[in-house]
Amino acid sequence: MADVNIEIRENGPLRVTGPVTITDKDGKEYAIPEGQWVSMCRCGQSGNKPFCDSSHRDSGFEAGSAAS
Repeated sequence: MADVNIEIRENGPLRVTGPVTITDKDGKEYAIPEGQWVSMCRCGQSGNKPFCDSSHRDSGFEAGSAAS
């Protein structure tokens, strides 16, 4: 079984590689199978939160990719 990986993308989203299950406030689950990925918004501008819709590109979002 593969490990979950969270990649911090410079000036962009968090890329989460599965297997992982994301559960919303209503209990709806989104399953990300092993080896597949989903991008999670970190700029706050996505119209599809918590998922990234690339709004960071137009909003001028800037953030590094180094974990501190």
